[in-house]
Amino acid sequence: MNAGEIEKCIDDFGTDIYRFCLKLCVDKEDAEDLYQQTFLKALETEWMLDWEKNPKALFFSLAHNLWKSDRRKQARRNMIAPCSNIEDDAETLLRSEENIEEHYFQKELITEVRQIMQTLPEKFQVPLILFYLSDCSIEQIAAIIKKPPGTVKSRLFKGRNLIKKRLEDTGYER
Repeated sequence: MNAGEIEKCIDDFGTDIYRFCLKLCVDKEDAEDLYQQTFLKALETEWMLDWEKNPKALFFSLAHNLWKSDRRKQARRNMIAPCSNIEDDAETLLRSEENIEEHYFQKELITEVRQIMQTLPEKFQVPLILFYLSDCSIEQIAAIIKKPPGTVKSRLFKGRNLIKKRLEDTGYER
């Protein structure tokens, strides 16, 4: 790919790729690194981009593969010398017309779902992120993870059920 094609891709769907990277990595700095690595890797390769065959899926796939590779590398490093991150919670400001209690419960539910998503196996986590947070179709997800559309549907169904079951186990009802 040449720089002009990469620039057009960044303009057309760079935001979606960044959002996907952010959901995979959870950390903003790691997501920015993954985003840059994705487009750098595309620039380094000799691929010819076919605009008729959904190039967006190619970049989702590339980002996903780079993320998996990095996770494997981190796992190997943690086996040798474990390390931990200190998470800091940023407080959000409420507008005066918002219901504080409702906002708090909504924030807690979102936090709980994020934690559950992080504990799900990767085979459920990635399709859920792509479908719900990146607005990809079943066919696009199938192309990205290189599985048949039926498998993607099955994993979305099972992933939703796992999240629902774990929420019910922790006391959430709906």
